Amino acid sequence: MNGKAAILIGSDTDRETLEAARKYFEYFKIQMELKVMSAHRNPEEVSQFAQTARSNGYSVIIGAAGMAAHLAGALKAHTTLPVIGVPLSGGIQDGLDALFSTVQMPKGVPVATMAVGKAGAINAAILTAEILSLNNEYLVDKLQSFKKNGSKL
Repeated sequence: MNGKAAILIGSDTDRETLEAARKYFEYFKIQMELKVMSAHRNPEEVSQFAQTARSNGYSVIIGAAGMAAHLAGALKAHTTLPVIGVPLSGGIQDGLDALFSTVQMPKGVPVATMAVGKAGAINAAILTAEILSLNNEYLVDKLQSFKKNGSKL
């Protein structure tokens, strides 16, 4: 395997959207673990997960949530690992509220924010591979092949 990424979703109803990224993680041979944890319903659990993520072998954390979409920011508040936010639809204008909540982080607390929904989930997987490729020649080669194939699987 070429690293390990955690995907946290705020609700089990978000699972299908994030599962769209699974085949990309498999293509890049990056271990992906999907967990349900809400920034609002399980704040202590989210905090503990983020604080121990590095020591538990994670390299990147992806936080996906809709509406208030505080999950990615709550994760970033407790870790120095890269955090990628995936806003999800379901709220105002089919995810615009989640997009603003995810992208509008205060200075010093960066969250890389993807597009709303499945495209964002897939892009989060690809960005994870790009981050991990900084120290991994296998991923460099896989990313080059991916680009040559029109950035499609």
